[in-house]
Amino acid sequence: MAEAHQAVAFQFTVTPDGIDLHLCHEALRQVYLSGLHSWKKRFIRFKNGIMTGVYPGSPAGFMVVVVSYMSYNQYKQLDPSLGLIAKLGQHIPISQYMSTNSQSIVGGVLVGTGLWVTIIMIMRNVLKCLLSWHGWMQARHGSVSWSTHVWMILVKIFSGRKPMLYSFQNSLPRLPVPSIKDTCRRYLESVRPLMDDEQYERMKGLTEDFKKNLGPRLQWYLKLKSWWASNYVSDWWEEYIYLRGRAPIMVNSNYYAMDFLYVFPTSNQAARAGNTIHAIMLYRRKLDRAQIKPLMLLHTIPMCSAQYERMFNTSRVPGVDTDTIQHVNESKHIAVYHKGRFFKVWMFYDGRLLLPREIEQQMQRILADESEPLPGEERLAALTAGDRTPWAKARETYFSRGKNKQSLDAIEKAAFFVTLDDTEQGYDAKNPVKSLDRYAKSVLHGKCYDRWFDKSFNMIIFKNGTMGLNAEHSWADAPIIGHLWEHVLSMDPKLGYTEDDHCNGDPHPNLPGPQRLQWDIPAECQETIESSLTVARTLADDVDCHIFPFTEFGKGLIKKCRTSPDAFIQIALQLAHYRDKGKFCLTYEASMTRLFREGRTETVRSCTMEACAFVRSMIRDETREERLRLLKLAAEKHQNMYRLAMTGQGIDRHLFCLYVVSKYLGEDSPFLKEVLSEPWRLSTSQTPMQQLELFDLVRHPEYASSGGGFGPVADDGYGVSYIIVGENLINLHISSKYSSPETDSHRFGANIRQAMLDMLDLFQLNNKAK
Repeated sequence: MAEAHQAVAFQFTVTPDGIDLHLCHEALRQVYLSGLHSWKKRFIRFKNGIMTGVYPGSPAGFMVVVVSYMSYNQYKQLDPSLGLIAKLGQHIPISQYMSTNSQSIVGGVLVGTGLWVTIIMIMRNVLKCLLSWHGWMQARHGSVSWSTHVWMILVKIFSGRKPMLYSFQNSLPRLPVPSIKDTCRRYLESVRPLMDDEQYERMKGLTEDFKKNLGPRLQWYLKLKSWWASNYVSDWWEEYIYLRGRAPIMVNSNYYAMDFLYVFPTSNQAARAGNTIHAIMLYRRKLDRAQIKPLMLLHTIPMCSAQYERMFNTSRVPGVDTDTIQHVNESKHIAVYHKGRFFKVWMFYDGRLLLPREIEQQMQRILADESEPLPGEERLAALTAGDRTPWAKARETYFSRGKNKQSLDAIEKAAFFVTLDDTEQGYDAKNPVKSLDRYAKSVLHGKCYDRWFDKSFNMIIFKNGTMGLNAEHSWADAPIIGHLWEHVLSMDPKLGYTEDDHCNGDPHPNLPGPQRLQWDIPAECQETIESSLTVARTLADDVDCHIFPFTEFGKGLIKKCRTSPDAFIQIALQLAHYRDKGKFCLTYEASMTRLFREGRTETVRSCTMEACAFVRSMIRDETREERLRLLKLAAEKHQNMYRLAMTGQGIDRHLFCLYVVSKYLGEDSPFLKEVLSEPWRLSTSQTPMQQLELFDLVRHPEYASSGGGFGPVADDGYGVSYIIVGENLINLHISSKYSSPETDSHRFGANIRQAMLDMLDLFQLNNKAK
């Protein structure tokens, strides 16, 4: 109970001689250091806020402008205040307090500051106009036109020097609203391969009616929102797609990331947790100080960084009708779960962040704790895995006061959540298929009660030292958590381990231990917990996960075929799906819109007429030359659609927002209702590697990431996530449901492998023929 004694800074007793006061100097010292740390953090945030607010200006630029302005006026013997001080002197007796020379200097500084701010605003708006041009996307890979070269030079000039994470936020253009005409045309084009002539003519009639009647009215409101709001999509997307959903977020919304594929840094669970948690906290410190470099396409074009703001200290809070996202500015602890017990672990001591060996020390204390879970505690987190409404009601009834509220606050306001899992997971060379499939299911849902699915992310450390991550989806998209994950994986070899499998460094002799969270969970609440667990287990047991590394070839060989790797994989998925089910389906590929302020995602509808034509050519007897021609047409079409999605000309977010407006207006649209009810039976996403400089996969190919994945979107469909690792490896994550007689993740994986080999064969045989 050392932490309990040190938590009291002073004690006193009342005696006949007066009050006898006993001060605990160590406790007072910790209070002082904690306050000092908080004030430093506030000052850094204040300073970064100013630096971001005036970017691309800088203190050096301010001095140059003001000094230059003052020097020019002194040389020309002009009034640097431009008569401003004289006019103020007519109303305020300035001359009584300031000499003529002082008035001149103050006036010059004020006017110089105004000139500096004007220059900043001009640069910012010029940069916004430059970033609104997307002609650079039309260039073929490896070739850049002279106009794009000039444009990139201008972007660099007006982008300033040494930008911080949020420096470009005010310079990013707003997401444009596509025209009703273009959206309707592209929609009809996307559904043509999925409908027969009668169905298509019917949909065409609904589309024409919407375009002429209700559409323009809804578009007017949407245009109005786009002028007023930073982004006309993102807030509604977060609220209606994520927060208002009442189904479980486990499997249906949350996604996962996996450890190195072939490397096992240590088998010591506490040591792996020590290095991992320390690396995450270092990342958070860089994030708080805005020291993370903003992501730049082609090392020139900035992308929106708004989603990083809620990575830490964030939790989704259930509501009866809609959830909310709770974010606190600062959190100095993490929450840890192990064998049914919850712990609060402070991350700072002596005014500094705990070192890896000290964090390992805390984790080892938790692993060595043999206390039993309190009644209802072991499966408490099942509430976050089940339906949202029962969890919201239970939270209000049983967790809104007393020790239950204090313990829940400790979890929800923690920097993030850690599970010290009591199972062993990871790649097993003796049984590669089952080991990876089991590993994926564990990080996706675990036991349904050993992850706090509402936290922004859960770090999972398994008994054998392997780790994984489970992330909540509403606050940000996968590339954001992927950026953190790349940092964590790259830091592990740098932090290293001792010969006896401990973190480097020494344990702290006086470090207070973890604090066990206390609960008083009545029988009625325990019944709700068991009910939620039943729902969650039914969902989890139905998930069929299959993960396989595709090692036959990678993007290096695909690029030699002068084809986009992403387009190649997407077309292979179409071919594989047709071979799997004998039909085409509406396909979702996630694309980002972070070229715009507060942009999130857009949909690329990968099942195009061109892709279907190629797939049919692979099914029927056709010449290789014709198949290759159709493949190239399909790949070019896919790339064009991806460009449209990235530049704000996609169709699905526009149609979604039009639907939301129609509901606000109380208007019923048969067209929008049908569009929004179409199921995505093939949902796909590429996990991009964003920090290639952190990994040397040429020298160390064993440090390849396994990537991550998500659950199936449709009950009778597939979810496919893939990560292109280096030049020679593609890791694929496939999910479906056992309950569907139409799907089988392993069968689909085999079809994907064969489709990719068949497609590459077209190029190789064509090259040999030449």
